[in-house]
Amino acid sequence: MSKPLVLIGCGKMGGAMLAGWLDSGEAAGGVHVVEPHVAAMAGLDARDGVRVYSSADALPTDLAPSVVVLAVKPQSMDEALGPLGRLAGSGAYFLSIAAGKTIRYFEDKLGAAAPVVRAMPNTPAAVGRGITAYVANTHVSAEQKAQAHRLLEAVGEAVEADQEDWIDAVTALSGGGPAYVFLLIETLAAAGVKAGLPEDMAMRLARATVSGSGELARRSDEPASQLRVNVTSPGGTTAEALKVLMAEGTGIQPIFDAAIAAATARSKELAG
Repeated sequence: MSKPLVLIGCGKMGGAMLAGWLDSGEAAGGVHVVEPHVAAMAGLDARDGVRVYSSADALPTDLAPSVVVLAVKPQSMDEALGPLGRLAGSGAYFLSIAAGKTIRYFEDKLGAAAPVVRAMPNTPAAVGRGITAYVANTHVSAEQKAQAHRLLEAVGEAVEADQEDWIDAVTALSGGGPAYVFLLIETLAAAGVKAGLPEDMAMRLARATVSGSGELARRSDEPASQLRVNVTSPGGTTAEALKVLMAEGTGIQPIFDAAIAAATARSKELAG
């Protein structure tokens, strides 16, 4: 008999994960969801096997879940963990998707021997196209780590990091990455307007181009560099644009180097 899952927080990310678990069969043992804002459940509370509580204090006293998934905002984590200490010795492990909260933080709150998996997903998980990097402490068993991988894969791809300090760079790259892609859409559209296109047409072209190119990259076995070459005719219009975008010192690579470095540094600061 599968053990139940516990989900603390069912906002956009928690809700996407819950929907993925239900659809993939990972929630066969049922899910106990702690979510004070009932509206956030968006009908998920009506699914078979889902029980909703407004507070963790209301969880059954004899509950013995396989995992406690922490999907609350980092600033709410101290409060959320308060009633969960009793589950630290129940055989469950803790899977956190809160940015900036280190494994050491959870060990300090739950006990040095608590099994903890720290993960960093991104917002495309809401449409099943996310990617999550995760790292586990030494108290997480192979079976628990395999389950954590499956739970994270329910909303996209999952990849294990060899060391925790990589998570800061992951936060900068893929955690914030969707914002950079949305900015690319904005800047492409704005450039199209400056080139003479109507604003609505430029935005439609930019959105479809970025989303379509992303899907092409996802489906292709070729590296991104080759996909770029495939679009670029020697001496053509794309090659002319790439001369600007790839110019040494003034192209987009130095800008992204600086942006990712800044975000990585800020992630380290927030982690304390």
